[in-house]
Amino acid sequence: MVKDIQPLNEKETRAGFGEGILEVGRKNPNVVALTADLLGSMKLNAFVKEFPDRFVQVGIAEANMIGIAAGMTIGGKIPYTTTFANFSTGRVYDQIRQSVAYSNKNVKICASHAGLTLGEDGATHQILEDIGLMKMLPGMTVIVPCDFNQTKAATIAIADHEGPVYLRFGRPKWPNFTAENQDFQIGKAQVLHEGTDVTLFACGHLVWIAVEAGKILEEKGYSVEIINIHTIKPLDEAAVIKSLSKTRCAVTAEEHNVLGGLGDSIAQVAARHIPVPIEYIGTNDTFGESGKPVELLKKYGLDAEHIVAAAEKAMQRKKQ
Repeated sequence: MVKDIQPLNEKETRAGFGEGILEVGRKNPNVVALTADLLGSMKLNAFVKEFPDRFVQVGIAEANMIGIAAGMTIGGKIPYTTTFANFSTGRVYDQIRQSVAYSNKNVKICASHAGLTLGEDGATHQILEDIGLMKMLPGMTVIVPCDFNQTKAATIAIADHEGPVYLRFGRPKWPNFTAENQDFQIGKAQVLHEGTDVTLFACGHLVWIAVEAGKILEEKGYSVEIINIHTIKPLDEAAVIKSLSKTRCAVTAEEHNVLGGLGDSIAQVAARHIPVPIEYIGTNDTFGESGKPVELLKKYGLDAEHIVAAAEKAMQRKKQ
């Protein structure tokens, strides 16, 4: 039953990153951390205290940070760059494209404060295009974990992945419901609940909201499949095809523009292999605004109520 999926607690996903980089730093002496004047916000304090000689404070110079990180890989280091998602991508896209992606450098671009749930800092900081920007870069792996435990596990796992990675997570405390000390497999979708009537594909903070929507749909008598697509690229196409072959309709949910994000990736697979009705939950070609995280999600249609309505619409279209 979907109702059996319950949070263990509430924690910031960025705190999961902080614990993850500390743990992987203890395991791998080549892991180094860089930040652009956001030591505290990126939860790096414990790492810096334990490994002061493996930390670079670049200051408010994000382009330099990417260039320095790319250079470090030549010496065998595994650099984790850290700043807000807007500054991790939009501000330094050229440097990432030229110095990291084109050169296939082993840089881990770790981006916090993504999406609307950044909250009060407003539209200039709430990047909603970054998944699209990063997934279009050849060779770039794009990961969007859903909670504290999964962010910690992903932070550890990417150290063993050879090649550039974009790891996206958020600012607020959020329901933490996946297994502690889980085995995070890059490119492998996580089926949270199996069903036959409709599939809810989600990533990041919207995974928990999809679970909440699944509980409502289940109470209405529907059989709901819920899949956490924590790796946007490479996408687990086999899992997508298997689920759509069963449910024959879907909803995608993401804290990102519906243009260029998770929804587009799912739709491409469906168009090639199994065309079915798909509804999209995400921001609709718009910037955000200042406000409380949950209130912003509701205003922009990224809440359980809108996912339920989208699921019912998809199921109705399936009958036509």
